[in-house]
Amino acid sequence: MFDPNKLAITPGPFPEPSFGIAARGFRRGKHKIFIGMSPGVGKTYKMLEEAHALKAEGMDVVIGLLETHGRKETADRAMGLETLPRQMINGRSELDTAAVISRSPQLILIDELAHTNVPGADREKRYQDVELVLQTGIDVYSTLNIQHIESLNDVVARITTVVVRERVPDRILDEADQVVVVDVTPETLQERLYEGKIYPPEKIEQSLNNFFQRRNLIALRELALREVADTVEEEGNHRDPFGQVCNIHERVLVCISTYPNSAQLIRRGARIASYMNAKFYALFIDYPDRFLTKEESLHLETCERLCHDFEGEFLRVKNANVANAIAQVAQEKRITQIVIGESQQSRWKHLLRGSFSQRIMRQIWQKRIDLHVIATDK
Repeated sequence: MFDPNKLAITPGPFPEPSFGIAARGFRRGKHKIFIGMSPGVGKTYKMLEEAHALKAEGMDVVIGLLETHGRKETADRAMGLETLPRQMINGRSELDTAAVISRSPQLILIDELAHTNVPGADREKRYQDVELVLQTGIDVYSTLNIQHIESLNDVVARITTVVVRERVPDRILDEADQVVVVDVTPETLQERLYEGKIYPPEKIEQSLNNFFQRRNLIALRELALREVADTVEEEGNHRDPFGQVCNIHERVLVCISTYPNSAQLIRRGARIASYMNAKFYALFIDYPDRFLTKEESLHLETCERLCHDFEGEFLRVKNANVANAIAQVAQEKRITQIVIGESQQSRWKHLLRGSFSQRIMRQIWQKRIDLHVIATDK
């Protein structure tokens, strides 16, 4: 289970702020996204807090668009920051992207990244406006709820029974310079709702019975924390001075064969992965010139189903050198734990060629991968 206590919830502002277009040169602006499990967690408030801190340090900070939703605390926190006027399109107000670029502050605050612009606007989505602003070298702070991420749409719909129409492509988070989760407990969020700090009184009871049910909030909170944890992992999987990748999360690879003990190995590997809260893979190496018998093919189908039952990923690779193939897959998938069965080869082959586990160890000994050799039933 992911431990939220290990996550830096609110890291500091961007280092080395830029000063004007001339100083920025042709660099792309930096993008920081404040993400939360639902409305009301305090994403906009946190964004404003950081903006005030940067302004106090002398940075040119401007509000491009702010959605307070009638929340007095949020509106009060915006006091003291310059706010650009919005543009009117078909009777509705939208972000004035041209005004933002013309004003050219060091940092612009743009709320609700997933918003769909009104018909007649130059761009369909607000995140597209943000991309244009970033291209001019202006730094952007923006906000987003976890349910608006494209790849999580189906998951959120299953959790909440609500289909979210406004969505942001995953690449927007991938390309962001920082993604920060603004986190509160489900109990705190429900208290805010009761106190009228999220929606007006007439919407409170309906919200508590639908989207803001405690079980929904727990699941959405875990989604938000995991999303940022994955982002942190990608940044943390750096190379050390020796060129090796330093993994944060464990990943378990079980190597199977046509021997009947493969099912035991998968179960044991899945248990290890469960203990470590690790991603789980099962790997079968096909010899290019060998055809499997019907029994062997059925055996592999059984192993693949078992792997999927444990929510693992089944991999099948053609290679005449099994040890090399395992090492290559381990590198591609950033594996930290490899599970194999004890050697089935005869004693004289063991003496002539060395054990299989020794051949794998020669491939992975510099890659900081642990090797588990599991005793199985003959």
